[in-house]
Amino acid sequence: MPLKQAITGAEAVAYAMKQINPDVVAAYPITPQTPVVEYFAKYVADGVVDTEMIPVESEHSAMSAVVGAAASGARAFTATASAGLALMHEIVFIAASLRLPIVMAVANRALSGPLNIHCDHSDAMAERDSGWIQLWAENAQEAYDFTVMAYKIAEHKDVRLPVMVNFDGFIISHGVEVVETLDDELVKDFIGKQIKMYPLLDTSNPVTYGSIDMYDYYFEHKRQQVEAMKYVPKVFKEVAEEFAKISGRKYDLIDEYMLDDAEYIMIALGSTAGTIKHTINELRKEGKKVGLLKPWIFRPFPKVEYQRLLNGRKAVVVLDRSASFGAEAPLYQSVKSALYEIAVKPQIGSYVYGLGGRDITPTHIQQAFEDAFKGDLIVDEERYLGLRE
Repeated sequence: MPLKQAITGAEAVAYAMKQINPDVVAAYPITPQTPVVEYFAKYVADGVVDTEMIPVESEHSAMSAVVGAAASGARAFTATASAGLALMHEIVFIAASLRLPIVMAVANRALSGPLNIHCDHSDAMAERDSGWIQLWAENAQEAYDFTVMAYKIAEHKDVRLPVMVNFDGFIISHGVEVVETLDDELVKDFIGKQIKMYPLLDTSNPVTYGSIDMYDYYFEHKRQQVEAMKYVPKVFKEVAEEFAKISGRKYDLIDEYMLDDAEYIMIALGSTAGTIKHTINELRKEGKKVGLLKPWIFRPFPKVEYQRLLNGRKAVVVLDRSASFGAEAPLYQSVKSALYEIAVKPQIGSYVYGLGGRDITPTHIQQAFEDAFKGDLIVDEERYLGLRE
């Protein structure tokens, strides 16, 4: 039977991993991810799981360890944030290039410098072209659900790619919410046994990992990664449909909130969606036709879905919790590119907010919507919410 628990997002992720019972977890502590592996380490110490827990000397080593584990056929997990993810950068690319179905929880946090321990999305955005699937949670419930779903997506024979489950640092990782967890056996049956596609230690079918890949084959291997990403939307939908049958919670590539008749649409990742939904509810009372498009998946970017949902709208407001120095903000850039091919293009505006954990309020959200109502959005003019100029 489902169990409702008042837990933090970090504990929700660790609880999901307890139910999955991975073969190997390697991690290094970093705020605000640390509670994820602390909670899981307690499960290991108490004998609740039989996971091999490896406390390594750095995040670079953590990713290296799970790459080795996954290559040998083990189900592997790690977690990190901010500078930890940046330190993994080299091996993050290797994990994807070797087509290893690793799952990594990222409690999103600003990158230095200056040093900041609070939430923004610069860490994950720095890895958006690394070849990892990126899922984004609005709350602790979604962080739990996506962690359960992640292995089934990653290990699918047509995908075989690593998955990053993103959830806002401190806001979700340390905030207590009611999370409905599934029965242990139900999760175990849902995940199933891993199909070991490329066993490293099989002398009858030997394979090589990590060899030098010159121009003879490197290009073709990169193309294989591109093709694998193309299967992800279909596989995500299949896994989400199966998950809905055991949980009652439905997921898709994009969460649509009051979109049917919306003329003005806001787009944002992560926990800010909750603030936007509240603001939309208030604006709807005033007769304003507003809605929210919340991406549950950012990589691969489901361009066709955006084109279908945004064609013919009056205006689109894109909120980014990260900056891209010398170019447009990353989510805005992707959305604008998708709009290039649609028949009836809306006005589009870019807003950067919440860097380093700065609050985003309903007043800020309404301010951005008001610009859209007035027809005052200018393409590529980056604006800021909550900034002291």
